[in-house]
Amino acid sequence: MNFESLTSPRQLAFIALRDVHKGAYTDIALDRVLTKASLPDTDRRLVTQLVYGCTRRQRTLDAFIDQLGKKKSHQQPKDLRTILHLGLYQLCFQERIPESAAVNTTVQLAKENGFSGLTGFVNGLLRQYIRLENKGDKVCVQSSDLTERLGILYSFPNWIIQVWLEQFGLEQTEQLCLWMNKTPAIDLRINLLCTSLEEVEAALTSAGVASQRIPHLPQALRLMSNAGPIQNLPGYNEGWWTVQDSSAQLVSHLLDPQPGEVVIDACAAPGGKTTHIAELMKDEGKIFGCDRTPSRLKKLQQNAQRLKLKSIEMCTGDSRNMPQFQNTAHRVLLDAPCSGLGTLHRHADARWRQTPETVEELSVLQKQLVSHTSTFVKQDGVLVYSTCTLHPKENEEVVSSFLAENPNWEIEPPSADSPASTYSTPQGWIKVLPHQQDMDGFFMVRLRKKN
Repeated sequence: MNFESLTSPRQLAFIALRDVHKGAYTDIALDRVLTKASLPDTDRRLVTQLVYGCTRRQRTLDAFIDQLGKKKSHQQPKDLRTILHLGLYQLCFQERIPESAAVNTTVQLAKENGFSGLTGFVNGLLRQYIRLENKGDKVCVQSSDLTERLGILYSFPNWIIQVWLEQFGLEQTEQLCLWMNKTPAIDLRINLLCTSLEEVEAALTSAGVASQRIPHLPQALRLMSNAGPIQNLPGYNEGWWTVQDSSAQLVSHLLDPQPGEVVIDACAAPGGKTTHIAELMKDEGKIFGCDRTPSRLKKLQQNAQRLKLKSIEMCTGDSRNMPQFQNTAHRVLLDAPCSGLGTLHRHADARWRQTPETVEELSVLQKQLVSHTSTFVKQDGVLVYSTCTLHPKENEEVVSSFLAENPNWEIEPPSADSPASTYSTPQGWIKVLPHQQDMDGFFMVRLRKKN
């Protein structure tokens, strides 16, 4: 297919979604179509909304097809199912798109992609949806099982709903689901070594981009209006800022690195937290950024160069096998690989990729990583363990299991003046709940190695 001639946002969204349904990551599939087509900003935004939205809302959209079609969604030809998703998503979740436009463009998609004989079916199914909605009959499967009902309504697998219900109860689980289906905000972390919050605010304002400060976070600005491509914003090339969610900024504040120290970031790439550590240390001291994937470490290197940071040294390898670091660091950060249940709004397909089995495997890996990286810490040093998930198996249970086996370690709550103290629990660990704090879901805890 000739991408140059493609200017229809819906056709591009269809191509990207087809790749996603074959197993591609959403952001990669989307990037692939956007880089090959030259579209105005409004059309790029529409493609992005359709691809992320249809991927997030997959289960709900399938339930609509199950209810309205003669054949269930999984019995439909794969590409036709994707086309129906696009039509139904616009009717149900895109308030600015007129019903007629949603129906007509979807019928056109069917015609152009090998389903000329089924345009009547596509048209009929979408109009049936509109008729039921206009009558006030909500089109969605009613299940007597609460978990399943929430799973279909908000489009999550049952097991994730179950994990949240057990922790947060019904009302908060619904709030969390709603939050996770929103378009994510973009937060910047201002590099105070070469600019100030005020200077970046002024530059953004003059570029027509609104921003606001975030309470408790001295370096954070949230973009409040559409910013277009990030690298076109003022200050990008000068290293004035980097994109990093507010929750992730809390992690390095909890670590509280000091100028002149030796710090190890055990799972460093792509380097958001590593570069933050360097900024907090005034770029004085030594930071080892370790990761086992060279291509991801390259990203860290590029970020460090753009932010003009000199104190970071790359280290390729698995943190479970780095005896050279034994007893060398004042502070260690272990931002562990996790299921990402706190950032499902950012990674549209993650809810469908993770399973209870992958969570089990991750918790085994996390326990091994804590055990190994704790040996890097000098006497009286600090280890911060963090994840961007909301699963006790990967959070509280990993830390409790480590403390049970290592009596010379203890939880050290953040000091009262730390940005992280606002989010501290009575146990001393930090939990950021997205629907309450309006930032990514995170867990972090600071551990001190005693004599």
